Amino acid sequence: MKFNNTSLQRSECRFSGEARDQAASSSTEGRAPQKRKRLLSSGPALLVAAVASLTAASLLTACTTLTVDFVYVTSSKAAGPNNYGLVDVFEINSESGKMRQIPASPFPSGGRLPIAEAVSSDNGNLFVVNEDDNSIVQFVIGSDGKLYPFNTVNTPGIFPVGVATTKTDLFVIDTYQPLPICSDADPCSGSIAVYPFNAASGSNPITLGTPLTNTANSAQYWPLSLPGSADIIVPTGVSVLASGAYVYVTAYDSSVTPFAGYVFAFSVGSDGALTQVAGSPFAAGIQPTAVAGDPSSGYLYVTDYASANVRAYAVGASGGLTSVSGSPFATGNEPTAIVVDPSYPYAYVANSLDATVTAYSISNGVLTSLGNYTTGTDPVAIGIDPSTEHFLFTANFLGNNVNGFELSTTAGTLIDSQFSPFSASTNPTAVAAIPHNGTGGGLSK
Repeated sequence: MKFNNTSLQRSECRFSGEARDQAASSSTEGRAPQKRKRLLSSGPALLVAAVASLTAASLLTACTTLTVDFVYVTSSKAAGPNNYGLVDVFEINSESGKMRQIPASPFPSGGRLPIAEAVSSDNGNLFVVNEDDNSIVQFVIGSDGKLYPFNTVNTPGIFPVGVATTKTDLFVIDTYQPLPICSDADPCSGSIAVYPFNAASGSNPITLGTPLTNTANSAQYWPLSLPGSADIIVPTGVSVLASGAYVYVTAYDSSVTPFAGYVFAFSVGSDGALTQVAGSPFAAGIQPTAVAGDPSSGYLYVTDYASANVRAYAVGASGGLTSVSGSPFATGNEPTAIVVDPSYPYAYVANSLDATVTAYSISNGVLTSLGNYTTGTDPVAIGIDPSTEHFLFTANFLGNNVNGFELSTTAGTLIDSQFSPFSASTNPTAVAAIPHNGTGGGLSK
């Protein structure tokens, strides 16, 4: 990423950020702004002071455009009579990486226990999955980052835990299939469903259509199960390749000891319908927790919570998976989330037990550790800013905060963002982000 600002301008912008904080504080305390006076009749001293004030005001105006991204962090904290979770909305400062909540934040998540989230490809909508309500809440995102609830749909199955989107579809995984016998008291295997997007119309945004029907079972879901087995398969994560051609679901067999991990692979048809890839599911350690593809759609990475490693796979021409040489690669203890930089050859894994992020360089799918970096307690979600790929953040479930890092695009290493960590609502669970006004505040990579 290239910065065109001088050191003086950076200092001035940080100062004006403090001035903005003070201005907000003054407004809260009810102090009315002073009236402007005529400059020409007020003497040299007042003229100098007024010019200085105008300069500071211009800096304040300029630096308010330094918001590079909006980051959405779901939290399971109950809010209000409906016991809804919350969505904290942070803005990232492009100079320092400082994250601060926008004035109206947090927003109700529209359901209980928000567990996952994703944004539409046009960055205009946020979809929040609420596990305890079996619901997906669609929020329209304002130009200022604020959230406006627009629509709510129920998932076909029970207890949704993951979501991913393409330009045309939304994919959601449920802990249990939508069968009358499925419950915590009598668990069954999970499933994946596909919602096509209805095109935006007039002033209305895109909306979720009716879930697609799986012609194999005449139902609105695809089961996650082992052929010829009644074992309980528990889904944990879902990811769509950048190409949109294949979707992958991590899951584990909870009926055996130790657990047995798998990756279920599906090809995505032109209408969004799924077809299980030959050879699927593929072995994936003991208890996989998260999955992410690289920007070339040539490699897939899966974290294994129980084995403290990340498995790397090459994606074949038909979506099948083969292990990369040297895989698996060591992580910290209890890895829970992974993100791959969309523009640079780096991957980052959040280790929940160690409260660290492990950084890796990527070469032909092979991961090489670059070091570990401290986070708050129990990081469970991780993301990279979509505007510049220069900032990384984690949501720390037991720390009740968010860590921010500046990412070296030439080395892949991390340093703490200014004033990190940043307070969040209780028990944050997931992260998603969009560029500010779709442009990243004018910054270039």
